[in-house]
Amino acid sequence: MPFRAEDVAKLFALDGEPMIAVPFGNGHINDTFFVETSRARKYILQRVNGTIFKDMYGLMNNIILVTAHIRQKVAESGGDPLRECLTVVESKNGEAFVNLGSDFWRCYVYIDNAITMQTAETPELFRAAGKAFGIFQNQLSDFDAAKLVDTIPNFHNTPNRYKNFMKAYEADACDLAKTAREEILFVREHADLCSLLTDKLESGELPLRVTHNDTKINNVMLDRATGNPLAVVDLDTVMPGLSAYDFGDSIRSGATYAAEDEPDLAKVKFETDLFDKYAEGFISECASAFSKEEILSLYTGSVLMTFECGMRFLTDYLEGSKYFKVHYPEHNLVRCRTQFELVKQMLGKKDELEAIVLKYWQK
Repeated sequence: MPFRAEDVAKLFALDGEPMIAVPFGNGHINDTFFVETSRARKYILQRVNGTIFKDMYGLMNNIILVTAHIRQKVAESGGDPLRECLTVVESKNGEAFVNLGSDFWRCYVYIDNAITMQTAETPELFRAAGKAFGIFQNQLSDFDAAKLVDTIPNFHNTPNRYKNFMKAYEADACDLAKTAREEILFVREHADLCSLLTDKLESGELPLRVTHNDTKINNVMLDRATGNPLAVVDLDTVMPGLSAYDFGDSIRSGATYAAEDEPDLAKVKFETDLFDKYAEGFISECASAFSKEEILSLYTGSVLMTFECGMRFLTDYLEGSKYFKVHYPEHNLVRCRTQFELVKQMLGKKDELEAIVLKYWQK
């Protein structure tokens, strides 16, 4: 029998007794509840998906280390740590989470007078998202990322993703390779993209940083009154990585008005002005911590994260669409085509896009 959120809330060191615990938000991975106590204190209670996140101790330790560092930075700058950073609420036993059978539960202080947006409906909102993740990078620029564990191993290991693609292609277990010849050829012709960033990490040309790995605008809390970014949330995938991963994934998903599964490639257009807006917001907050090499890697990351995502869609298609949810048999193939179309357009704008990131770095 599942545990009631109201009963679980009582296991945490809340200020007052929990009076309500109601479903909150529309996340697809964890179950989230809004809790209010008898002392009018507000909290977020979450049941974490243990199928996806198998190392709860490592995951929560990552979050505690990162939020402690951010909290100190916010306090030093005269900000409000309770509004500008996630605050973990311990259990009554002094633990970072509660384990109930196969369920893991955790609790955060609710960030009041703040909103989130599901999509960047205007260029200025996209710029605000860039600013939020730029602040996140700057706050953690002096944090030793090696202290963190990989909550999802090999998440952005693109050479490994390519190996998985080749296994799926060569096995062709579902006899689908013949329906994706053009897309398979595209991946194989651009295989050299896969190691561009990992090679520079290994050589020391790019530094290991704390990366968020889910840089959608709905993971940015905005001040209700001003619209300015307050805090970055959903830190489950915080891991060691490259800043280009976070920048690139935002560009992949946000620098086009086309849907991820737009079947008409004529409608899939990479929007340079949106790239410019995000770059302005992001780089304005972390330029001082970045070298020229790392700034240029932001363009590379944009291409690579889009290519990697398309390759993952194609791999899943060849394997019978077992990972990503699909609504029709060719859904993953359509998704991969939109990603590859964006890659082609970004590769064609290399000089222009690199000039944009350099422009904001040199200001």
